[in-house]
Amino acid sequence: MPLALFCLLLSFSASMAAPAAVPSPATKDKCPVCGMFVSKYPDWVTSVTFKYSSALFFDGVKDFFTYYHNMKKYTPERTPAGIATITVKDYYTLKPVDARQAYFVLGSDVYGPMGKELVPFEKAVDAQAFLKDHSGKRVLRFQDVTPAVLKSIE
Repeated sequence: MPLALFCLLLSFSASMAAPAAVPSPATKDKCPVCGMFVSKYPDWVTSVTFKYSSALFFDGVKDFFTYYHNMKKYTPERTPAGIATITVKDYYTLKPVDARQAYFVLGSDVYGPMGKELVPFEKAVDAQAFLKDHSGKRVLRFQDVTPAVLKSIE
């Protein structure tokens, strides 16, 4: 009996450690902010998964934050509290990163599918190096990306 319990706990802890699958956009998925087909820009895709498994996709971080700060305009039935995960791709590695933990470079000379963009990174050191190498203005965290910041990069 103790061995069976150990195996059960081991499998439970392994399943808890496994990262959640990051959804990918289908060819028909459009950004709810600008209407672009997001699968054409896989390196820039930002995904939002809601509780109960539905997802939305954006062609960049800037459009995601535009949506996030005005969800009532784009999806009146949804609220930030209903969001389970927000995933961006690290600019250098293209690895999926939790947007709430990411670093975003504002004002660089690198453009996304919709022009000026917030460039995401998993690590602060990478964001700082990119800022220096690409004439960025500053590094922001999730909570720092306000409507005023978005207005400054329109």
